[in-house]
Amino acid sequence: MLSDVPLGAFLSGGIDSSTVVALMQAESSRPVRTFSIGYREAAYDESAHAAAVAAHLGTDHTALTVSAADALATIPSLPEHYDEPFADSSQIPTLLVSKLAREHVTVALSGDGGDELFAGYNRHLWAPRVWRGMRVLPARVRRRVGQGIRAVPPALLDRAFAAVAPALPKRLRVRVPGEKAHKLGGVLGAGSQAALYRALCSHLDDPLSVVLADHEAPAAQADVDLDGLGFAEAMMLLDLRTYLPDDILTKVDRASMAVSLEARVPLLDHRVVALAWRLPMRAKLRGGETKWALRQVLARHVPRRLWEREKSGFGVPIDAWLRGPLREWAQELLDPAGLRREGYLRPEPVAALWAAHASGRSNAHHQLWDLLMFQAWLRAR
Repeated sequence: MLSDVPLGAFLSGGIDSSTVVALMQAESSRPVRTFSIGYREAAYDESAHAAAVAAHLGTDHTALTVSAADALATIPSLPEHYDEPFADSSQIPTLLVSKLAREHVTVALSGDGGDELFAGYNRHLWAPRVWRGMRVLPARVRRRVGQGIRAVPPALLDRAFAAVAPALPKRLRVRVPGEKAHKLGGVLGAGSQAALYRALCSHLDDPLSVVLADHEAPAAQADVDLDGLGFAEAMMLLDLRTYLPDDILTKVDRASMAVSLEARVPLLDHRVVALAWRLPMRAKLRGGETKWALRQVLARHVPRRLWEREKSGFGVPIDAWLRGPLREWAQELLDPAGLRREGYLRPEPVAALWAAHASGRSNAHHQLWDLLMFQAWLRAR
């Protein structure tokens, strides 16, 4: 918080950003400036949660509601800002919230790093349980079950889940259940913990099915020493060494620098990292909760009812936007004739992926966003 210029923080209302802001406000003699992004699509809108936390802490809060038109106006500049085919769709709200913050402050703190240090991703909790359950069945049976799950359209699974959700325990009332069921179906055939982790982190089951290449580049985690670590701890280390620097921090750094905003990440102070890594796993995963230790810190400052909910990340409704206002933009970039001319992607499987998503038979927005960001970068370079 040492700064000679105006300083604030990003606030989503989740555990990490709320903890950072709560500790900032405890140290500040004046209201901390906080900033958040909301959406008109209710399933993705967390702005009310951020506003509730801000009101409790007494911050000076500013929120911006983002529409598909705002996203469409931002997308053409993404290849220039990221300077590579960068395909985390939350780059859009990150850039928009950075622009919003820069109108008021010069430095902004974020809560990035909490998931990697304190076991905050759903895979840290569920993957070991899924792996133990999977091993009871032969791989071929698991693959068949997974194929059966993925044969049902996500929208149909969403409707079925909505019908029974009121009778389920709160911890089982998940967001976008159809998409998550399809993800589960895609990992059931994994033959090892490493394969399961990679399947959970990958958007495409078989990248060579859409890319014109004869081999896939080695996985980034191949160089990480995992000897002596449990499955959850190994995933955390891999996230810390790959996903955090190559996705999360790259996204925030380039989005903030694009608008001349300095982003600071206090949870990644080397002393916090060292302390978190020394903590036993029971201080991170306990009683079916992720980030147990961090939750205890936040609970001292903010009532649990304001932040205890299913983890959603900094998601955007790309799935709906690609079927609506972004449809023409996507179709032009994925035009088979253009793909054949450029010679990087296979037109037929890409067309099939697009058709399945556009019709609602599947939610392939993550895979399509990867391809679209590559195409946008290729056309802009």
